[in-house]
Amino acid sequence: MKQYRFILSGGGTGGHIYPAIAIANELKSRFPDAEFLFVGAKDKMEMQKVPQAGYKIIGLWIAGLQRRITLDNALFPVKLLSSLLQSRTIIKNFKPDVVIGTGGFASGPLLQVAEIAGIPTVIQEQNSYPGITNKLLSKNANKICVAYENLERFFPKQKMILTGNPVRQDLIAIDGKREEALRYFKLDPNKKTLLVLGGSLGSRRVNQLIAKEILTFAAHNVQVIWQCGKLYFEDYKRFEENENIQVHFFIDKMDLAYAASDVIISRAGASSVSELCIVGKPVIFIPSPNVAEDHQTKNAQAVVDKKGAILLKESELDSQFGSVFESLLKDQEKQNQLGAHIKLLALPEATKQIVDEIVKLIK
Repeated sequence: MKQYRFILSGGGTGGHIYPAIAIANELKSRFPDAEFLFVGAKDKMEMQKVPQAGYKIIGLWIAGLQRRITLDNALFPVKLLSSLLQSRTIIKNFKPDVVIGTGGFASGPLLQVAEIAGIPTVIQEQNSYPGITNKLLSKNANKICVAYENLERFFPKQKMILTGNPVRQDLIAIDGKREEALRYFKLDPNKKTLLVLGGSLGSRRVNQLIAKEILTFAAHNVQVIWQCGKLYFEDYKRFEENENIQVHFFIDKMDLAYAASDVIISRAGASSVSELCIVGKPVIFIPSPNVAEDHQTKNAQAVVDKKGAILLKESELDSQFGSVFESLLKDQEKQNQLGAHIKLLALPEATKQIVDEIVKLIK
């Protein structure tokens, strides 16, 4: 039996890294003897997260363009050329059967080189509004696995397959975990639980909101599991002095955090949205406006259009959050409806379907 070789590239945020790891894990379960190599961007979080998952990674000297004039922007052409040359060496030495890109700066030069070399490439696009890298790469990619409908205006229709985004498999069966979750987080089963998620790096604006609304939560007897992010933990850990507030910079047991929650406040990164569809709980999305093409707002709006969530823009938080949150908390029927509608959008077999498409290219 042939020993297959796979290169995966995706990084910058957890939304690009974890789908790549999920795809690699599924490939490994089907091809235990296969060899894997990840390619990321130097100094980005994939350089830690990928080795922690048990895979080798090489870092390219690459970064995206900034919106303002910076030294990094001036160096961009040099970094791009360096990354293309390094990618060519990587492809030549590793000789992959397929190259898979899940987004992020490093996937651009790597997949570009693979396409020129005639090696099959697969793009996994997580967002409802693709970034410029994947739009450019899609012209020569063999397959484009997407998580949202109606992306024909960005990608060649004949190459697209609606698969959804890879998610952690332990989220698929959280319904029976509530009692375990309440014990794990030491929560009161007679109180409502709010789960706050600011994304893998944390969110300054979401954290500011939660700090400002501490008294609101106390007034409604709500207990809070607050993932504030590593960058902000020192600033917000003092709020644990409130008996109903737990502050975490990272949550290892996300399945139990979801199982314990009654209402969720979240950013709208693609992976988070896909997970929340599977979880099926009422969600208030607060999209980050500081991302390329404002894709988080578009991700959230795609769910809101199906009556599956509430969307609050950052500019609306001070004027509207209190009334929106209180209204949702008091309306159990509304909570049930949102949970049921968002769950209809779930695509729990995404990882297997993506790998099915990859396998078709090598068989």
